[in-house]
Amino acid sequence: MPGAEGLSAADADLLRVFDEALARSARALGPALDFGRGCPACCIGPFPINALDAWRLRRGLQALDPARAGEVRARARAAVAVLGPHFPGDADRGVFAADDAAEEAFCERFATLACPALDPGSGRCDLYAHRPLACRSYGLPVRIGITDLPPCRLCVEADPGTLERCRAEPDPQHGERALLERLESATGAAGETLIAFALAGTP
Repeated sequence: MPGAEGLSAADADLLRVFDEALARSARALGPALDFGRGCPACCIGPFPINALDAWRLRRGLQALDPARAGEVRARARAAVAVLGPHFPGDADRGVFAADDAAEEAFCERFATLACPALDPGSGRCDLYAHRPLACRSYGLPVRIGITDLPPCRLCVEADPGTLERCRAEPDPQHGERALLERLESATGAAGETLIAFALAGTP
């Protein structure tokens, strides 16, 4: 892909800024935060990801050893076989239609389906370093744009004042939006998809 190396470096910078903001929030929460149980509940159920997330996941898949990558791809293809017939959009391309209600109903319908990146044996994400921004921010009190997202009730126990004081704002300069525009310009990739569709393609 033209400009892929430049995009990769810019994405690494975005992830560094994103992760640093989340780490500050985690430190501020202190004992109110409990990630130590290794709970994979947030890895159950599909959710929309953008083209940059999908691009990053595919890069991560290419970096895995072939056997492990094959296992991830097989789980993704199995998920697509289940999800595809009901997908509210272009199932061949794996791109959602612009219908928020249909998208929400679809995700709720398959809320018990595990993410294909989740290793069922270990309960760990095989693509953890390349996971979408939504996965990175889940659990903590986060502000994305003008939207305040609640923390995971299983991971955080704190009063409203503490939550607000510890709220992370990981992308205040809208770096993700800029990278999405660069990616679309370079590849034509646009719209929202699912992790399963992003990982199910041929190598």
